[in-house]
Amino acid sequence: MIQTDPAASMAVTIDDVALAAGVSIRTVSRVLNKSPKVGEETRQAVEAIIKAMGYSPSSRARALASGRSYLIAVVQDDPNAHVIGALQRGIVEVCSQHGYELVVHPVRFGDPDIAQDIEKFVLRSRVDGLIVLPPTSEIAAIPTRLTAMGVPSVGIASIAVDAYPSMLVTRERAATAELARHLLDLGHRRIAMIEGPPRFRSAQERKAGFLSALEASGLPIELELRPGDYGFDSGMAAAESLLAMDKRPTAIFACNDTMAAAVVKAAREKGIAMPDELSVAGFDDADLASMISPSLTTIRRPLRDMAKAATEQLLTMINEPRSPLPFQVIEASLVVRSSTTRA
Repeated sequence: MIQTDPAASMAVTIDDVALAAGVSIRTVSRVLNKSPKVGEETRQAVEAIIKAMGYSPSSRARALASGRSYLIAVVQDDPNAHVIGALQRGIVEVCSQHGYELVVHPVRFGDPDIAQDIEKFVLRSRVDGLIVLPPTSEIAAIPTRLTAMGVPSVGIASIAVDAYPSMLVTRERAATAELARHLLDLGHRRIAMIEGPPRFRSAQERKAGFLSALEASGLPIELELRPGDYGFDSGMAAAESLLAMDKRPTAIFACNDTMAAAVVKAAREKGIAMPDELSVAGFDDADLASMISPSLTTIRRPLRDMAKAATEQLLTMINEPRSPLPFQVIEASLVVRSSTTRA
């Protein structure tokens, strides 16, 4: 057994590991980089030597040896900390397993030079690849520019954007249709929806699914629509308008959990009992949904799992550039909690 001297571990080099393992330096490098070109028996043997000798390659040396930065970036323009936090935790979890670091590049969705801004960022940071989050991922000019640069990218969105070499697409339209049927099954006929920003495809998909299911039911429904921007303040404004009606809705669907939480607050301030007098539903199943009272019926997007899958896809593109990666469809599902009940 090889004995590890903690004081000397800093002096251990990749040459020492290769000599002790009886393999080439290239083989050790491939093991460190999780390359599939190394047999399992050899991989285990080299990893055992690395652990026993306490070898830890510097990120700079690793980058110089491989021609990579071992940085991946996430491109985002979403003020919802609950959603962004879950996505970033999933990305970091996979990055740490593969020796990568995460860089965050914030952008503005309405910036006409957004693709050029991202190109400058890539050249400046020398990241190995990017994960582009919604709503920014909906802009086809971004993956088009990245592909032209030869930079791997993965998009996450509610629609397929063909310019990406790889995507995760969530079926948000089908999910909100399921939510609408849930409210109808509970006997609700006076129903309201607080929309998301109309320029976002996610908001369009959620609205389309919800309204299509209401229309398909053939039931006599009194529908109220209010604008929103996915922010808490817009949810409060919409809720106050709806709850001030003489015949207020018995159920309100807000197109994300943040606005739904605003509805819960507005109703509580007016002394409206939930869910007996008002059912409320949201979208995302962010951690917020189970923190508030009543806990929120919502559509679950498996945010952390989505982020992990996107990161795995990106690393496969980086390490095996010729490997085809089809688009993945992610199912969103209805989670029924205590905020909805019979009308």
